[in-house]
Amino acid sequence: MNELVLMADPRVAAVPVTECGEPLVDVRLRDTLAVDARRAEPSGAFAHLREGVLIRLLRAQQLLPDGLRLLFVEGYRPPALQRQYYERYADSLRAAHPDWPPARVREAASRYVSPPEIAPHSAGAAVDLTLVDAEGRELDMGTRVNADPEESDGACYTDAATIGPEARANRRVLGAALGAVGLVNYPTEWWHWSYGDRYWALSTGAGTALYGSRELG
Repeated sequence: MNELVLMADPRVAAVPVTECGEPLVDVRLRDTLAVDARRAEPSGAFAHLREGVLIRLLRAQQLLPDGLRLLFVEGYRPPALQRQYYERYADSLRAAHPDWPPARVREAASRYVSPPEIAPHSAGAAVDLTLVDAEGRELDMGTRVNADPEESDGACYTDAATIGPEARANRRVLGAALGAVGLVNYPTEWWHWSYGDRYWALSTGAGTALYGSRELG
């Protein structure tokens, strides 16, 4: 897809899911992957991904330049938590723009939080991540992970023209490694990559998604 397609686009929801039944696995069991605790919660759900997605992340890490590693921030998100995140952000948009009709709120909200019924995170198909150096320091990516469009003035968009050359180069490094193993980026969030979900299927022309929304356990 060359155009910017948001999660709220009806074409995303229209993609059928042929659930492959792949398990959710805890990425913390692979000590080769650095895991950040900023999204940690008691259940440990945040540290889970579908097995096929984790395998691809580990392959991507091997493709990075010497001295760089992936820093995993968040993977699986239970459907109830996804809905909570979505409604909270949508409420903030409604408060800031009381004249917006529901369709516009939904579209704008989906730049940052996917509508719950199609959320890649709730399928265990999406991962939020960044790059760190050999000492574990995060590289300059232009914004923090999970910076919303309002806070970052659009710099969270992967191809934002307002970020510096170092951040742009670092985003290219991240994208080259993840793209090489089949993950796709959500273009309004440089840190969000997925495989096997509806957005991935639409982006790649796969026809059907491999992973649908599910509960942990």
